[in-house]
Amino acid sequence: MKRRVVITGAGVVSPLGHDVESFWDNIKKGQSGIKCLNADEYKDINTKIAGIIEDFPNEYLDMKEIKRSDPFIQYGYAAAIQAVEQSNIDLEKVDRDRIGVYIGSGAGGLQTLFENYQILFDKGPKRVSPFLIPMSIHNMISGLIAIKYQFRGPSFAPVSACATSNHAIGEAYLQIAHGYADAIIAGGAESTIHPLYFAGFSKMRAMSTRNDAPEKASRPFDAARDGFVMSEGAGVLFLEEYEHAKKRGARILGEIIGYGSTTDAYHITAPDYQGAAKAMELAMERAGISPSEVDYINAHGTSTPTGDVSETKAIKQVFGDHAYRLKVSSTKSMTGHMFGAAGAVEAIITLKSMAENVFPPTINLENPDKDCDLDYVPNEAVEGDIHIALSNGFGFGGHNAVVAFKKFSQ
Repeated sequence: MKRRVVITGAGVVSPLGHDVESFWDNIKKGQSGIKCLNADEYKDINTKIAGIIEDFPNEYLDMKEIKRSDPFIQYGYAAAIQAVEQSNIDLEKVDRDRIGVYIGSGAGGLQTLFENYQILFDKGPKRVSPFLIPMSIHNMISGLIAIKYQFRGPSFAPVSACATSNHAIGEAYLQIAHGYADAIIAGGAESTIHPLYFAGFSKMRAMSTRNDAPEKASRPFDAARDGFVMSEGAGVLFLEEYEHAKKRGARILGEIIGYGSTTDAYHITAPDYQGAAKAMELAMERAGISPSEVDYINAHGTSTPTGDVSETKAIKQVFGDHAYRLKVSSTKSMTGHMFGAAGAVEAIITLKSMAENVFPPTINLENPDKDCDLDYVPNEAVEGDIHIALSNGFGFGGHNAVVAFKKFSQ
């Protein structure tokens, strides 16, 4: 029989706060974390706005470790420690051979790679850091957290673009549900605010150029949306088998009841709503719930012209008339798009939404696209009962991952 999987800890580093409570408080208020990039290196790039991590406390690593860690590692490490600490797990009383770490990243250590390439170009190979590889590879957060806590269970780092941390959470859920682990720390981290990445996405015409009003730039489902806004940060959950958590008296934040993963097999960047629809269907089927039982969807909702329409089509195909009764919101309107960290950060928002019965808003939704006609909780949070929710994550390459959550009850 499939085992129940609950969440007992969460951690976040974001443009809207570096802990769950301050972050959630800003989400409820509808605050934007998007700011201008004033550095000269962005002056010839069309997009000059982003969700930037500022005033990040370096309390999780000492100065020596910080110098040897790419920012994405620092963010993910901090969020993971928050999650473990909130779980209040007694490490001396658990089987660490059955606790794992699944923390991924869409891009990995870009900052370190670019800096060391410039050093190679300017000063030669002897000046390249001996820590280049461990500072930049995608799996290093998982490795470092496993080392810190001596967790010797399954450990890896999924990489599936913007679906990365939904895949991490979903695959961790399956490992626990089917008895291969008792607990897994799962999520994602990203630090991609760099001129080269901006130049690449600008050439694709994928990012918003609303540079004169950064807080208004991310506007999912709005007719005037003109692309996503890049952001950085990390989100991590502590997943645990229910009886394992219950035995030690853990505080339970919510329950994962289903997970669906599909591939569009259609186009490297353009979405196909059929793949997204199938992922939602699978998540509900495996959760044993009907579409009419879902109260809320935290949408992928990136604020791109084609993506938002595609996701709306998928929701309407899956939910039929109920699509107009449930609430859908894109919290990327506030956070920007955190790529490999997005799914985990949005999972945390979804958990807090269920716990407090608050539907988070889609801000900047002033003139809805005629093809986006659902209830996207425009501009202000609203109260209402939330018992079951989905969190969607879709990535370049056609990767789709949907996690189904339930408000915890005995």
